[in-house]
Amino acid sequence: MNTPINHTLSVLGEALMDCIAQPDGTLRPLQGGSPYNCARACALQGATTHFLNPFSTDAFGQALKQTLHREGVRTALADTALPTSLAVVQLIDGQPSYGFYREGIADRDYTVADMVAALKAQAPGILHTGSLLLIPPEHHKTLAVLSEAKRLGWTLSVDVNLRPKLAADLGDYVRAVKEVAALADWIKASDEDLELLGHADAVRANADTLANAFPNASRIALTFGGNGAYLRVDGQTAQAPVPTVTIVDTVGAGDTFWGSTLADWVQHPTNASARVATTLTRAMQAAAINCTRAGCQPPTTAELDAALA
Repeated sequence: MNTPINHTLSVLGEALMDCIAQPDGTLRPLQGGSPYNCARACALQGATTHFLNPFSTDAFGQALKQTLHREGVRTALADTALPTSLAVVQLIDGQPSYGFYREGIADRDYTVADMVAALKAQAPGILHTGSLLLIPPEHHKTLAVLSEAKRLGWTLSVDVNLRPKLAADLGDYVRAVKEVAALADWIKASDEDLELLGHADAVRANADTLANAFPNASRIALTFGGNGAYLRVDGQTAQAPVPTVTIVDTVGAGDTFWGSTLADWVQHPTNASARVATTLTRAMQAAAINCTRAGCQPPTTAELDAALA
């Protein structure tokens, strides 16, 4: 894949409130959504970042947008009167389990034409998506946007981030994800994603075999929970363990990992393959820092540099 003309990141995806269940039965609302988290993580690492989906005019939506603006993310589409999407998060041993409220909500209130117009207003760069926008029938709009973006010269990034409990039909969901993933130039998946996509044998094999699960992608990140991660950039590979930290929860860890990875590539566009080990080390440390905080709170460049010093 040729180096993007414009070294910026645009994000297509959900922005919602993670309502995290507390021991006393109350819900603590925290800002989230996988693509939203990724946009924040990328911007906090100094990369020029845009968020494409609309925000609600309600209090949650305006707070979500204000956080992006404060952290340097630019927003694209006009606000909508539809409410902000919610996710109810149960934490079991620090691991999140999600239930989503996704009908008639703000970040889905757009047309393919809206998104294509927003992309045409910029020079082609990197377009990232994934997570809930890959779930049928929403994936049809996502495919249409990605196909047009590819025609316009954008580099496509996809975080698989499967949510099987949301699928009315798991088989249809897996087929939809595979269709979107086939368009990706850069892709991130977890070992759990690979299992659901039918690559159980690859999960137990070596890392180079794992990369064969996404033959159309030139850059691949595979995460293995507490067993570390693998990164492949134009044939150059690296593996890294999980840094040792005191974990509060793991909400947004994968999003922070991928946002840091994308930021590194945006800011070092000509030597990404030579930096593969450095990129992975930074992404793993960024995710580890996020895990020391409640909800998704990615580190700044200064915080990450200090932790790696």
